[in-house]
Amino acid sequence: MSQTGTLVNEAHPLFIGGEWRITGIQSAEAQMKVGDRGTTYSLAGPKEADEAVRRALEGWADVRELSSFDKSEILLRISEGIQAKRESLAGLVTEEVGKSIQFSRVEVDRAVTTFRLASEEAKRIGGEVLPLDLLPASSGRFGFVRRFPVGLVLAICPFNYPINLAAHKIGPAIAAGNAVLFKPAPQALGSAMELTKIIEASGFPMKAFSTLPCSNEVAEKLVTDDRIAMVSFTGSAAVGWRIKGLAGKKKVLLELGGNAGAIIDESADLEDAVRKNVMGAFIYAGQVCIKVQRIFIHEKIFDSYAEKFVEAAKGIKCGDPKSGETVVGPLIDDAAADRVERWIADAVKGGAKILTGGSRKGRLIEPTVLVHTARTSDVYWHEVFGPVVTLQPFKSFDEAIDLVNDSRYGLQAGVFSNNHQNILRAYHRIQTGAVIVNDNPTYRIDHMPYGGTKDSGFGREGVKYAIEAMTEPKLLVLRTS
Repeated sequence: MSQTGTLVNEAHPLFIGGEWRITGIQSAEAQMKVGDRGTTYSLAGPKEADEAVRRALEGWADVRELSSFDKSEILLRISEGIQAKRESLAGLVTEEVGKSIQFSRVEVDRAVTTFRLASEEAKRIGGEVLPLDLLPASSGRFGFVRRFPVGLVLAICPFNYPINLAAHKIGPAIAAGNAVLFKPAPQALGSAMELTKIIEASGFPMKAFSTLPCSNEVAEKLVTDDRIAMVSFTGSAAVGWRIKGLAGKKKVLLELGGNAGAIIDESADLEDAVRKNVMGAFIYAGQVCIKVQRIFIHEKIFDSYAEKFVEAAKGIKCGDPKSGETVVGPLIDDAAADRVERWIADAVKGGAKILTGGSRKGRLIEPTVLVHTARTSDVYWHEVFGPVVTLQPFKSFDEAIDLVNDSRYGLQAGVFSNNHQNILRAYHRIQTGAVIVNDNPTYRIDHMPYGGTKDSGFGREGVKYAIEAMTEPKLLVLRTS
């Protein structure tokens, strides 16, 4: 197999420690068909996974010798490589996972930024000098603290942001001086392989890098492998906490799900809140972990807000994700559409009322707005991961905070208010990783600390914060007298 990843026997190879390789080309169990195109990809079995780990640890010796300048330049070249392939990568993301093309382009742009941020942060991994002569017996001593790479990082990524969420794991890992095993989502293997080719061309010691499409069983064996120092996972809460349970003593970074709440108080700009929350609720058919799912509106403005929100929801462009105007396209697969459709029906049986939407055509579900939704219903309590939102009135701001906190999740929350006391109260009391003011909780920029509490995860992403997680501080104590 050539280093360019050329197709052999109409199957795409995987990438193991610097080599493109076909595995089990005659075995259906060793291949995976992706999307409507039916493209076939080789899968890693236990043998390939073990080889990838072994090669990565051998290659890590070269990675550890890279200077800050070297790592920064490698990451910059990756960023530039993604920028050069912007349109083709965006088109591939849309083709594979059904993301509307306007949002696929934004994702690719964000990945360019994420790797550029990693390039910059690679030059800023510092330390500190500690005075240790705080007692007479410790006279003449001082210490240096530096951060060192943990070793081999297993990066497990979801389908919904196949380029940028990979960037959030691979970029910091390279900046920190680690080796990487990249386990991409099965729905987005073409995107993963294109990203791999860009990384291959960057000058990174590729023996320390593998892209391993594989079964869940093989992935779980990697999670339990003692040679892997850290697992960074983005995905569902159920899978994430299972991974943490399997990981043993290794470090774990989990970015999991949410059912984000937004509060609209009496002082809010109603038009602005409606415009932002409609997009936050329905962007990419709601397949975003920080999508707006529960909106709490002060009872004095509830009717006006609901009327404006429903009108705006009806104007959302649905349909072909290749159209530049589409906001809501198809859900990722039939099972996801079946689940969201069922959850809506169950909510209605439980007393909820549909103000707009609720119908389905194929894998496309119309933007759906519910009121009178029971707290115990799936669309309220769980992560819907679809184009559904609930509206609920509140009497006092403290009640609204309690409603946001009444959740198994704690990723991000939004507060629309021009009352500074309410804003500060929300910041202190809301149990989430971030509180976003006068914007929906779907807001994220790639250098900010990102992660949650409760079932929403463990640790923080955001390039600088991920680098901290992917390194260990080490103390050197010196005696001068």
